[in-house]
Amino acid sequence: MKAIVQDVYGSPDVLELRDVAAPVPREGEVLIRVRAAGVDQGVWHLMTGLPYLVRLFGYGLKRPQVPVRGREVAGVVEAVGAGVTRFSAGDEIYGTCEGSFAEYVCAKEDKVARKPTNLSFEEAAVAPISAVTALQAVRDAGGVTVGQRVLIIGAGGGVGSFAVQLAKAFGAEVTGVCSTGKVELVRSLGADAVIDYTKSDIAGSGVLYDVILDTAGNRPLSVLRRVLAPKGTVVIVGGEGGGKLTGGFERSLVAPFAFLFSGQKFKGLVSKETYLDLEALTSLIEAGSVKPAVDKVFPLAEAPAAITYLHEGRARGKVAVTV
Repeated sequence: MKAIVQDVYGSPDVLELRDVAAPVPREGEVLIRVRAAGVDQGVWHLMTGLPYLVRLFGYGLKRPQVPVRGREVAGVVEAVGAGVTRFSAGDEIYGTCEGSFAEYVCAKEDKVARKPTNLSFEEAAVAPISAVTALQAVRDAGGVTVGQRVLIIGAGGGVGSFAVQLAKAFGAEVTGVCSTGKVELVRSLGADAVIDYTKSDIAGSGVLYDVILDTAGNRPLSVLRRVLAPKGTVVIVGGEGGGKLTGGFERSLVAPFAFLFSGQKFKGLVSKETYLDLEALTSLIEAGSVKPAVDKVFPLAEAPAAITYLHEGRARGKVAVTV
């Protein structure tokens, strides 16, 4: 089969389209004929091996343990391994795996769910990581409820674009923060107000927010606390920027101490990949409450360009690779 493979960590130049052996499903796995794959920031981190903290999570200290890139997938079940009971050949599914930038990939049964009937494969492929992360941030870490004021930083990105829609679905008043080129997208997603951070400061309106969801990874905690209600909650999703050792995760490491003697709360989020949240997401998508925002679709051979496009911050919403 064709796949996007890398032997060493590095820039997109280390990625190659090659012929490799097709995988065989083991016990508890499904073999998927890939129709589309999502591109998220995690793909860039696994490609570069940066920050070094990523390598300590089991992805390979000196070289990638899994050479095929891509983790979000949508496709058709080709075969199932022993013990699989939820799927059979021909089912259209989506979820997470290791190595979705390929014609075939194996995924654990508990990491996939049936594809929403009202989405294309490209739309479904961009949801498993970004949308589930947003769901866990809004619903679980943030505890967003009806009538709350919610500020979403990075609202025009992958996680942020889903978070805006989810917070609205839970009845919140949502303000999105993004760059000029993404303002119209964030408005179209249902945000009640949009702050263009290139023109205005998030504290300029004087509004205090019950929940702040920061997916952009670079604002000082002191800035976030100034616009947070006295009993409000800050949720930080991942981290970007920073040094080679821990990247932008430094804020999450020091935040518990910054909030220690305050009525304000901090929640760091490490998302959990589970089919139960995929099924919850499917219900919201099929009900029309959430729809993936797909900016561009690249063919498999141009996966390196897709990763570059996303990492440079140009994507409005999500980027997909079609197979």
